[in-house]
Amino acid sequence: MSSLKQMLPSWVKTPVRRLTWQYRQATWCSRALPDFIIIGAQKSGTSSLYYYLIQHPQLLPSFRKETHFFDGGKCPSVDNFEKGQAWYRAHFPLRKNISNNQKTFEASPLYIFNPLAPRRIYDLVPEVKIIALLRNPTERAISHYFKEKRKNWESLSIYEALQEEEKRLESVIKEKDYKNDIFIHHSYKSRGLYKDQLERYLNYFPWQQILVIKRIYK
Repeated sequence: MSSLKQMLPSWVKTPVRRLTWQYRQATWCSRALPDFIIIGAQKSGTSSLYYYLIQHPQLLPSFRKETHFFDGGKCPSVDNFEKGQAWYRAHFPLRKNISNNQKTFEASPLYIFNPLAPRRIYDLVPEVKIIALLRNPTERAISHYFKEKRKNWESLSIYEALQEEEKRLESVIKEKDYKNDIFIHHSYKSRGLYKDQLERYLNYFPWQQILVIKRIYK
């Protein structure tokens, strides 16, 4: 089936995907919530982990890998969280199509860094399991910088960007403007402060619900 989808031209894929999404939204109340969520960190191998997991027949992924619900999304003018539970549930399978030995999940790497996400997750799915995939903070920051550079989100040299990070983020953090482009794209060192980020989750979830994995491959 997946190979057939890949063969379809884009002019067919787009309306099919749109109709599929409309159906999902119409049936949201019959859909599951995730059994586990991969919360990040960004540039730590979350995409690889996600694609490894979806190969298992007992694991059912979300409609989009990164739903960006609990962090509101990356677009400053659109807040996914305000779309509500109906929008979020539309990303997951129908409950009737999930057998007893199957689990569903999503992966949004910004969740670990966004201070609002832990409470929001807890309020909707308090029993959910959390997976945090971490990487050496220095390696992660460098990889993050070059990603932003390739996408033309960063004009400074890596030395300047790291030196200016605290100044750039100061007003954003003070105003809790977590959908600001600076918070999302220029938080190279800050995203490596895993202790603070995990402690925010531990305010709501016990360790028994959290799995921390260290990325060990290059």
